[in-house]
Amino acid sequence: MQAVLCWAAAQYIRLVWYTGRWRIEGDEAAVRLFEQGRPLIIATWHGRLLMTPYGWRHSDRSHVLVSAHRDGQLISRTLAHFKARTITGSTRRGGTEALRRLHRLMRQGGAVGITPDGPRGPRMRVSPGIVQLARLSGAPIFPLAFSTRPRHVFQTWDRFILPLPFGRGLFLWGEPITIARDADAAAMEAVRLALEASLNAITDRADAALGQPRIEPAAAQ
Repeated sequence: MQAVLCWAAAQYIRLVWYTGRWRIEGDEAAVRLFEQGRPLIIATWHGRLLMTPYGWRHSDRSHVLVSAHRDGQLISRTLAHFKARTITGSTRRGGTEALRRLHRLMRQGGAVGITPDGPRGPRMRVSPGIVQLARLSGAPIFPLAFSTRPRHVFQTWDRFILPLPFGRGLFLWGEPITIARDADAAAMEAVRLALEASLNAITDRADAALGQPRIEPAAAQ
């Protein structure tokens, strides 16, 4: 049943893409870095995950970090239809096996996708693990968001966006965010806040461009 659901989800994503009018803006720096064989990290809010196989055209040569929860496994099997590879784990603890595996992969170049507010929130708030990975690997973090019209917004913790077919969509990429390998705790917190602000800013811009109401982040913890 899970395999059938994930196959159906992949077909729905394709339907939305091919029947819609989509634009991608600001991905030039990420593509250039990738084509040079250098590593990069792509950060997307959990609620905006569905269409990312088309927002990043090199999904077939990228890895995505997914949780061990049931929804993470559904995401993993759905992304497999776009040839994206996944790693199960969490970045919420800097010394986890998932972080070490990602770091090893990034030594060979390539892209890693992370939802920095996943797997359980708080919504649109960056957890520290993605900054730790950027510090260890030396890779820049590229914020990525999309919006679409028409859409359905689920009343889940992440306010998950379901694009509807025959609509319009916009992917926006933010400027890369970097951190020094010798950064201290204060510098890491500054980068975490900068990434959070950038991701929320491009999310708001994408929604505004398509006349959609703003989705509020959860209260900071």
